[in-house]
Amino acid sequence: MSLCWLTPAHAETFTFGVLSQRSAVLTAQYWNPILDYVKRKTGIDLQLKLARTAPESNDATERGEYDFVYSNTIFLPRMAGTNYQVILKPREDAISGQIVTLASAPVKQLKDLQGQAVGFPSQAAFLGYAVPMDALLRDGVHVAPFFGGNQEGIMAQLKAGRILAAGVNSQVMQAFAARENLQYRVIWESPPYHNLPIAAHPRVPKPVVEAVRSAIDGMEQDADGRTVLETTARVIGQQPPFGFNAASPSDYRNYTDFYRTTLVKDIK
Repeated sequence: MSLCWLTPAHAETFTFGVLSQRSAVLTAQYWNPILDYVKRKTGIDLQLKLARTAPESNDATERGEYDFVYSNTIFLPRMAGTNYQVILKPREDAISGQIVTLASAPVKQLKDLQGQAVGFPSQAAFLGYAVPMDALLRDGVHVAPFFGGNQEGIMAQLKAGRILAAGVNSQVMQAFAARENLQYRVIWESPPYHNLPIAAHPRVPKPVVEAVRSAIDGMEQDADGRTVLETTARVIGQQPPFGFNAASPSDYRNYTDFYRTTLVKDIK
């Protein structure tokens, strides 16, 4: 695969926002080596930008503060005016929203959660809040939501026994459980969705977008890039395949379909 190269005279700095799912330390350990690789290959300096919580990240995204963003909340109706365009999607299999509980808990089905405290990352989490909450509402199950700030924050609350169940991203949950030696049970799972895409703001020059897309798309075929992907995957407990493929907004149509019909009214 060919790469679009920028000469040093044309090298520029662009912001790269990442939706808050994991701790800031883990996020930086995963993304900074990938962004450094892009700079080595293209001369484009992508600077990692992190908000404290997912809602804060969404607010910054809605304001168009990020040149590139790794987030699936760009499909929220309120983001339409910002017009971020998907350029890459993960190579891995599609993932799901889940409602999980500890393996030792008595919960077996959604109706067992009626009136109980159920944890969610935040009202901005698509697979961790919007999708599982929609399922609860459609089943007539009303719960007391408890928010943990990000995906792993609410998983830690579940592990500590402070909540009976949690809405989660299946991939993040699996990786967290492997790292923390946590035994859990899935009591509900959604249809599959592609994991978070990388998207570009319309103001970013097309040659820059194509250079970034080509560099990240080509990492798996490049020895240096493959090493970076394998190393960063170990940080978060990610299983192969690693990296990203070129993609377009049509790959994420089921997100927009969901938002058009959901019963959840308080998505942030």
